[in-house]
Amino acid sequence: MLLALAAAAWILMAQHARDGAMGGAEMVGASPTMGLRAPVFLAIWVVMMAAMMFPAVAPMVLAFHRIQAGRHGSGAFVPTWVFVAGYMLVWTAAGAAAYAAALAAEAVAVRTGLGPAGAARIGGAVLVAAGLYQLTPLKDRCLSKCRTPVGFIMTSWREGRLGALRMGAQHGLWCLGCCWLLFAVLFPLGLMNIAAMAALTALVFAEKTLPWGRLAARAAAVVLVAYGGLVLAVPAALPTYAVHAGMAMPAGGKGTTYPATVSPQASQSR
Repeated sequence: MLLALAAAAWILMAQHARDGAMGGAEMVGASPTMGLRAPVFLAIWVVMMAAMMFPAVAPMVLAFHRIQAGRHGSGAFVPTWVFVAGYMLVWTAAGAAAYAAALAAEAVAVRTGLGPAGAARIGGAVLVAAGLYQLTPLKDRCLSKCRTPVGFIMTSWREGRLGALRMGAQHGLWCLGCCWLLFAVLFPLGLMNIAAMAALTALVFAEKTLPWGRLAARAAAVVLVAYGGLVLAVPAALPTYAVHAGMAMPAGGKGTTYPATVSPQASQSR
């Protein structure tokens, strides 16, 4: 069921990305919020988390399910969806925080007149930070919790529905601590960049489930730092650079960058 939900989420994300491109919505790709209001952004965020995280979280959910399956018919039985709901609550809260941060970033960009090169270099710095975070003790600690489902359940078990919800939320926090900067790189790469989403999904899955997961995390660190450094030196190397540049128009000999949700023509008409 987890894999089916993940597959359905991928289909929805691919459809949304295709419809956006056909409708000319690629121009809002430079906007961290994609020009969306909070409820729509959060809905897309939750679908994206289901698509990217359900394959990697499956071993933990299955471990919880096996224990509860043995209790079926008893008063101690708790449906597995309660655990998953606690997990998704954490990622939904993370989406709300990401939306607030994106709104703040857009406001700062408009007030400072941030140009395409400057925006791309900020994205490069995010890539470098994500790479360096891969090598930190906090990353290792969070990753170790995610890689040992039995160990987590033995040390974090709680009885009842509320206990299962708390367990799911606790695992979600460890997972968030492990992956939050990896998902942050989607903002400079393009939040609807399906190729980037697929690559990050494969990386997260490898980190959490495969024997060589820690090696994958360190290899990703090298790639992210190297690519981030390239973007800092050559801003046009960032996929969203062309979108930012397309939104900048000469005005009095200087480039003026418009918010992603407002076209230059609309701004002039005002």
